[in-house]
Amino acid sequence: MAKAKTAYVCNDCGSDYPKWQGQCSDCGGWNSLAEVKLAASPVQARNQAQFSEKLSGYAGGAQAGQLQTLSEINLDDLPRISSGTVELDRVLGGGFVPGSVVLIGGSPGAGKSTLLLQTLCYLSTQMEALYITGEESLQQVAMRAQRLGLPTDKLKMLSETSVESICATAQQLKPKVLVVDSIQVVHMADVASAPGSVSQVRESAAYLTRFAKQTNTILILVGHVTKDGSLAGPKVLEHMIDCSTLLEGDNDSRFRTLRCSKNRFGAVNELGVFAMTGQGLKEVSNPSAIFLQRGDAVSSGSVVMVVWEGTRPLLVEIQALVDDSHLGNPRRIAVGLEGNRLSMLLAVLHRHGGIMVGDQDVYVNVVGGVKVMETSADLATLLAIVSSFRNRPLSHDLMVFGEVGLSGEIRPVPSGQERLREAAKHGFKRAIVPAANAPSGKIPGLEIIAVKSLTDALGAID
Repeated sequence: MAKAKTAYVCNDCGSDYPKWQGQCSDCGGWNSLAEVKLAASPVQARNQAQFSEKLSGYAGGAQAGQLQTLSEINLDDLPRISSGTVELDRVLGGGFVPGSVVLIGGSPGAGKSTLLLQTLCYLSTQMEALYITGEESLQQVAMRAQRLGLPTDKLKMLSETSVESICATAQQLKPKVLVVDSIQVVHMADVASAPGSVSQVRESAAYLTRFAKQTNTILILVGHVTKDGSLAGPKVLEHMIDCSTLLEGDNDSRFRTLRCSKNRFGAVNELGVFAMTGQGLKEVSNPSAIFLQRGDAVSSGSVVMVVWEGTRPLLVEIQALVDDSHLGNPRRIAVGLEGNRLSMLLAVLHRHGGIMVGDQDVYVNVVGGVKVMETSADLATLLAIVSSFRNRPLSHDLMVFGEVGLSGEIRPVPSGQERLREAAKHGFKRAIVPAANAPSGKIPGLEIIAVKSLTDALGAID
């Protein structure tokens, strides 16, 4: 019998090495290499032959070796299956695609199982659906469904952790939708390592993905996250799947955000907003109204900005607090924004705005737990910092967006017209925007102040 081979795979980037080393040469991560035992080629060949034989009679299976030219490929839109939730369909790009593999990650208690249980109960009324639970018992899932008031007479349930048994059951039932909760607890018999290890997660995901592609089944995998908020397991897992989403939300907040970071069938960086209630996760049709729940009292260091999330604008409030520092190295803390960009903006404020906050502690927070990933929040961040530093409140009906360059210029951002219309719809009267984003015509009820430099923006709030 051939001897099994051993390799070492980086958990962060997926690079493999013949022997262990302290640092990954590709991504620079320390202590990120994990041992992976590779099965001998005869075993792999036998498994592949058995897998192909099992699926040979499955209706709708893929035909091997069928070649087509680009002109012969059907360009009709891919069929979409609605999940029953508008926000989830938005993140997925319009709904589930048959044969696609979707990964939903999140921290414990975020609501991953609740969201999928609601979705599967809805889809089971229209098609065959199978829910595989490996972490909870069937009684626990049934109690949750009863508590949420979901229809439970059509959804098929199975408590199993063996990948081979899961695929065998799915081959008999032939479901259109298959959920595996979670990928970290399932295992394969031929892989000699514990469930949740790099080799088990990679081989199990590859086996399930191959099953979904050949049987045209919608496969939904549930994944855990690490302490830094990234998906646990090897990085190669994200390359196997078609869509990667992350459900975020603090335990003390009733709102959850579902963000898409990879989607082969739609746009990335789409954002869906949900509210955790006693009846499960409910979609929020107007998230801007939630993130703008401001008090009646006008306080300094607060301003509203418009960020672009996927295909829609989103109004959020950014707050800043500038206070005297009693430390030799003043603190710079950003929640919801990138910390390095905050330091860069403070340097621009000093050089081109003439405002020195080097001896001050600066705290910046995006209200509502939203993470702003784009540069359109630069100008709003600086104006909030200046407002807190001078202790001068900004107008309650003021909206700001724009990118700030290192030379102090205000650069335009994409979709400026849509951002302005969203602000006018929510009753804002004034807007400080880059000069290149100023519309040619007037927007009813909205005074637009176009600025070209940071000095112009600071003069507009004096």
